[in-house]
Amino acid sequence: MKILVGFKRVIDYHVTARPNAAGTAVDLAGVKMAPNPFDEIALEEALKIRDAGNASEVIAVAIGDDKTPETLRTALAMGADRAIHIPHSGDLEAFEVAKALTEIAKQEGCELILLGKQAIDTDNGQTASMLAELLEWPQALNAFTIKLENKQAEVTCEIDGGLETFSFSLPAVISVDLRLNTPRFVKMPDIIKARAKQIDTIEYAFIPSRVTINKVFTPQQERKKLMLETVSDLTKQLEGQL
Repeated sequence: MKILVGFKRVIDYHVTARPNAAGTAVDLAGVKMAPNPFDEIALEEALKIRDAGNASEVIAVAIGDDKTPETLRTALAMGADRAIHIPHSGDLEAFEVAKALTEIAKQEGCELILLGKQAIDTDNGQTASMLAELLEWPQALNAFTIKLENKQAEVTCEIDGGLETFSFSLPAVISVDLRLNTPRFVKMPDIIKARAKQIDTIEYAFIPSRVTINKVFTPQQERKKLMLETVSDLTKQLEGQL
């Protein structure tokens, strides 16, 4: 069984995103980039499934510009067997991403697709559901635990009211949440070895995004400094704000 893992390049989550001078986009000049944290969790889970003998190959896929292979090197250093780069510059809608991943999954004969529940730059959380619909596969979102046996999956997902468990047969699409696992630390020898590994490039004809960004700005935060002498004064102040 082959596992396909989405592996997006985003601004490092330690970095505070800023708008560019024109206010038309997020400023990426000189900004540290890194894999989407949720995608690292998805890859870690795929590697665990493979190492347990339930998969033969883990393939990491990323869509992006000519710097995207740098992010895919991280996936290879973590332990992915192969990496595929789909070149594209500019913004993409989730549906276009889902269509591209659908084609790759069919070409590779994958039976399980693991994605982060969302990308931390767009926060859409739409790709997994669209991908499952296009492939006509079952889906489980925000996975908390994943159990596989004889191509049968039991996935417990986080929902607003607690946890919900689904059982289904593969092939399937699963998006993962933070508490599923902790991604492994990548060692320097693995990083060096990953530099020599080949990254396949597959061209795909994307439809331009139909969404136009009118303005990007940093929200203004108002902070009031009040000196209160008693708890009673504090209670009155809080009651007035509720």
